[in-house]
Amino acid sequence: MFKTIASFFVLVFAFVLINSIVNPTTPFTKEISFNEFMTDVKNGEVSEVTFKSYNQISGSYKNPKQKGYAYFSTVGDTSNPKIFEILEKNNVVPNYEPPEKPSILKSIIVALIPLFIIVGLFIFLTRKAAPTGTASMFGKNKSRMYSENQVKIRFSDVAGAEESKEELKEIVDFLSNPDKFVRLGGEIPRGVLMVGPPGTGKTLIAKAVAGEAKVPFFAVSGADFVEMFVGVGASRVRDLFEEAKKHAPCIVFIDEIDTIGKQRGVTLNSNDEREQTLNQLLVEMDGFETNEGVIVMAATNRADILDKALLRPGRFDRRVTVGLPDVKGREAILAVHTEKIAMCEDVDLAVLAKGTSGFSGADLKNLTNEAALKAARDNKEAVTMEDFEYAKDKIIMGVEKRSMVMSDKEKRVTAYHEAGHAIVGNYLENVDPIHKVTIIPRGSALGLTQTLPEEDRVSLTKQRAEDNIAFLMGGRIAEEIVINEITTGASNDIERATDLARRMVCEWGMSEKLGPLNYNTIDDMGLKVSEMAVSTAENVDKEIKSIVLLNYQRARDLLNKNIDKLHALASALLEKETLDAQEVKAILNG
Repeated sequence: MFKTIASFFVLVFAFVLINSIVNPTTPFTKEISFNEFMTDVKNGEVSEVTFKSYNQISGSYKNPKQKGYAYFSTVGDTSNPKIFEILEKNNVVPNYEPPEKPSILKSIIVALIPLFIIVGLFIFLTRKAAPTGTASMFGKNKSRMYSENQVKIRFSDVAGAEESKEELKEIVDFLSNPDKFVRLGGEIPRGVLMVGPPGTGKTLIAKAVAGEAKVPFFAVSGADFVEMFVGVGASRVRDLFEEAKKHAPCIVFIDEIDTIGKQRGVTLNSNDEREQTLNQLLVEMDGFETNEGVIVMAATNRADILDKALLRPGRFDRRVTVGLPDVKGREAILAVHTEKIAMCEDVDLAVLAKGTSGFSGADLKNLTNEAALKAARDNKEAVTMEDFEYAKDKIIMGVEKRSMVMSDKEKRVTAYHEAGHAIVGNYLENVDPIHKVTIIPRGSALGLTQTLPEEDRVSLTKQRAEDNIAFLMGGRIAEEIVINEITTGASNDIERATDLARRMVCEWGMSEKLGPLNYNTIDDMGLKVSEMAVSTAENVDKEIKSIVLLNYQRARDLLNKNIDKLHALASALLEKETLDAQEVKAILNG
């Protein structure tokens, strides 16, 4: 921008300079009429005149300070003898000056001035409109550098990832005091790979490491390296590491590294640009030159597709798993995000943490924001627990569709469907407690039965899997028993139940007939493929069907046994549309 403005002013200055050379003027020169000229002569104000041509006169005043040093006048025919009589009578000395001969150089310059202006404006406009990604700039990296004073994030700002922070504190010690480790023969790690689902705070943790170590932080995305032209990505990698070496010790953070770090040669359609970029990254991290003080931190949620050469020790020496937070981690994250909002005393973060199983840090931040927006729309002074429950339901189930018009028959079918889920879930030991039942349409669902886990689980027993299949089938069975019809409302339930039974048979070895075998394999692209004989595939299908139908019958028996409670719960749903856990329990207890 500064260069463009400077070029414009240089162009204007050159134009003024050329114009002053071509058309020189005397300071304080002014043009007057013939009558004014003769009046000044008769008044004795003119001291000297010069005749330049037959119709041009210039002269000087006796008092220059009053009217100027000279004047120029176009007066008509100067051969009239009366003019000379008047000059002589008023003691004005006439002089004669031959007419100026035309200058060839001056004519050429005058003719070229418009051309110079046009060419200058063309260059100015084309340079201003030229894109920033010119050929000379293609090889420059697109990283954003944050100095040690710009990174304000610390480990105290990161909640719900205590194990990851503990593992990365050693990296902070490396950057802060490398001599402590080098004197014992240790080497600073070259790279740290953070693996975890989206939204778990991988980028935030990387910034916290830089903030704790008080070192510069280079942030770049894997997509910033890849371009249409082969070789540009490799050039950007070289430029990035050259820049990082100048600011060592520092951290280079590459987000979504799987964009350039995919396995090479696993597909028929190879990408030369991506592979060259990956090769250059491998060389920079473990090449002939050492990058002491430069630690590469990368983040991905697809570590299974990364090239093996990138993952070996010497390049990415550390692998830190940043998983979804547990119940204590979710409560700590909610405490961080709710510090800046006004909350009522009825807000219980522990209850919210229990009801948000599977939420990432980003999801919890969104939950807090949605609750604050809901309270603001309702003109409240503080955020209540009701606002948080609304925000949680909106994220999990979607926005309420109260404007959707449902017939009385559809409402009745939906009420019995959701009541069937609730009753089966209430009487099965291994199903999470019922938290809320609603027949208000949300998202693509006409109703929903929500369960609330009492604790986080990392494994699933066979009995719990079977109980969940029966719970999913409860809605379909309630429709069959009461309405005596089959609707499409159970499509998602059937899909989830079938998938759960398939995983029991093919992945978890929970089938007595097929035994503890895995019938699914993972190919080089991370996709599940099935490699089994035709007869084995038939047995797998039969076993999946057997598991689903067995638990289907269990759910039917429970509903037939509690048919009066099914009617009572469905009637309450038709009346109130939404029932919480206490209301469901009160109805089922009579």
